Order: sequence, then C-alpha cells, then structure tokens
Amino acid sequence: METAVVEEVKASPVPASQGTVFAILYAISFSHLLNDTIQALIPSIYPLLKSAHGFTFTQLGLITLAFQCTASLLQPLVGYLTDKRPMPYSLAGGMALTLVGLVALSVSHTFPAVVISSALVGMGSAVFHPEASRVAHMAAGNSRGLAQSLFQVGGNAGSSLGPLLAALIIVPRGQGHVAWFSLAAGVGMFVLWKVGSWQSQKLRETLRVSFAKADQLVSPVPKVTVLFSLAILVALIFSKYVYLVSLTNYYTFYLMEKFHVSVTASQVYLFIFLFAVAAGTIIGGPIGDRIGRKRVIWTSILGVAPFSLWLPHASLPVTAILSVFIGLILASAFSAILVYAQELLPGKVGLIAGLFFGLAFGIAGIGAAVLGKAADHAGIISVFEFCAYLPLIGMLTIFLPDVERRHVRTSNA
Repeated sequence: METAVVEEVKASPVPASQGTVFAILYAISFSHLLNDTIQALIPSIYPLLKSAHGFTFTQLGLITLAFQCTASLLQPLVGYLTDKRPMPYSLAGGMALTLVGLVALSVSHTFPAVVISSALVGMGSAVFHPEASRVAHMAAGNSRGLAQSLFQVGGNAGSSLGPLLAALIIVPRGQGHVAWFSLAAGVGMFVLWKVGSWQSQKLRETLRVSFAKADQLVSPVPKVTVLFSLAILVALIFSKYVYLVSLTNYYTFYLMEKFHVSVTASQVYLFIFLFAVAAGTIIGGPIGDRIGRKRVIWTSILGVAPFSLWLPHASLPVTAILSVFIGLILASAFSAILVYAQELLPGKVGLIAGLFFGLAFGIAGIGAAVLGKAADHAGIISVFEFCAYLPLIGMLTIFLPDVERRHVRTSNA
C-alpha cells in the first residue's frame, strides 16, 4: 500500500507551497518557444523543399506525418514512464535530439533523409512536452490554468516565429541555413538543465509532504463518465488540430493560389495568424481558472465556426482579419482541455499531457497527410472549403460534466 502511495505522489506532485513559481514557468515557456520555433521551421520551408527537390503535396504531408507521429506515438509512453519515475534531466536530452535532427535536416537533399531528420525533431518534442507540462503543473500553485497558458503561449509564440525566421533566413539563403537554428537548441538545453535541477529538488521536497494528500487523487466523476468525457475531448482535439493544420501547413499555398501573393508575403500572413494563436493561448487558462474549463472549451472551438465558414469566401484583407479572430479564439482551447482532463484523472499528469500532446501532434500529422493528398487531387481551395465546417464538432462540449463544481462539492464534504 505504501508503494502505491509513493507512485501516486510521483505521478502528481503536490507543491510544497501554494505559490506560483513564475521564474520556472517563464523558463519552461521560453524553452517551449525555442522547441516550437524549431518545429515550425519544417512546414515553413515546404515551399523551398517543393521547388528545390520537386516534392509533391503528398510528400510534404508525409514529412509532417513523420515528425508529428514520432511525437504523438512516443509522448503517451514518455508521460506514462515519467509518471512512474520522473526524469527531470530528460528535458535537456530531448532538446539534444532536436539539435541532431536540425543539423541533419540542413544537409538532407533526398525525401527519405528529410523524413528521418524530421522524425528526430519529433522525437525531441515527444520527450519535451510531457515532462515540461509536469514542471508547469508543479510550479502552478493554485493557478493551473494560468500555468498551462504560460507554458502554451511560449510554444505558440515559437510556432509564429518559425515561419517569419524561415522567410528571413532560410528561404533567401537556402536549406543549409537551417543549421543556424541549432544554436537555439543549444540555449534550450542549458535552460532545461537548470529547470531539471529545480524539478529534482522539488520532487524530493514533495515526497516528504504528500502522503497525507494522497487520498485527493480520486476522480470527481464515475469511470464511465471519465471515459465518455475523454472520448469527447478527443473529438474536440480532432476538430481543433485538423483545422489548425490546414492553416499552418497549407495557408501559404492557399494564399499564393487564390490571391497570387509571393512566398515571402504568404509567410508574413502565416506569421500574423500564428501570432494571433500565440496571443489567444494566454487567455484560455486564466479565464478557465475563473469561469470553468468547460465554458472556455465551448466558446473557443464552436466560436470559431462563423469565421471559418466565412474565410473561403473572403477577399485577401478580410482573410487576414478573419485569420486573426480564428487564431485568437481557437488557441484558448488546448490549455483548458488539458487542465480539464487532468482534473478528470488526478495523479496522471504526465500520462494526460503525453496523451493529449501526442493526440494533437498525431492528428495534425495524419490530417496534414490526408489534406495534402486531397489538395493534390481536388485543389487547395477545395480543402479549405471543406475544413471550414470542422469547428462545428465543438457542439459536443455540451455533454461534458462540470468537473470544477464536483471538485468543490467533494472538498466541502
């Protein structure tokens, strides 16, 4: 029985104090920025790869599938293992894998070599996200939504910077300049080593004070409700990330085909969208702390529908404006979904983080491949007209239980 309690304590560290450790949250958010800037380079150089090597849309989709699916398949496994035995310094190790993938990508000139290099970047991300999310959870105090939003905004800011930096550095100078971004990975390794030291110390402190709180690690709803709710959350992740990948991967091609803008101009429009995503991310967590995750999830996914349905029929200036609203509203969903799921299954912080980050990457990867194939056959404009309806899946949110209210009733009892 004591062993089981120790495992639960490892799985869900309870902070020794209720204060939010902002220095650690900023460090992990900055590392997330570096990690996702590097990840965003891959789709951002697709026009360059397509023109230089003659890759088809299908091959570009398969490249995305490679680096997204290595992350998605490995993340739940990493999360499960680190729930059992946290490995703080694995964060720096994951960034080292990303560095190797970047250097390899800079000298890859065949389709298999690009796929393998991209998969290495995905592996680094698979190690990073579950353990980094655990660190955000440990440093959160009573502001879990805020902590996840700060963590997420770093990643989304990185995703928005990737295309801009690619347009300024890689596209004009060639694929070999991808190697310069290995410097960012090196900085990330240093920061994450320091974060790992803090996490290691925090785990030792937590173990001494958490036995009395082990009885809190019980789901507030029945198991059947948990499974049903997780199924709904998976559907919402599908809706969010297939629509999101249609924009992050193919928005530049859509703008070039429909409005005849240049590659550089299309990257700037993509930066505007991704910057809106980064800005919107910070909203969802704190609002969820105040009004409840379910309301944020409901608004953030279904609320995108009017703008997504309008976008395929809009002019270029209106398209840019709509993309800002879509990014702002849609981005608030993931932090709320992640914290909501962690409250459904307390004590499984790493597993839930790995599962949902993995699902996000996996669904995005499969979606990219399928949408790429569809674009080759039906055209990129038809793909955008179809994807416009995906946010309507957000109506399933109505079936989610009010977890926060159940937590309050349980604690009062």
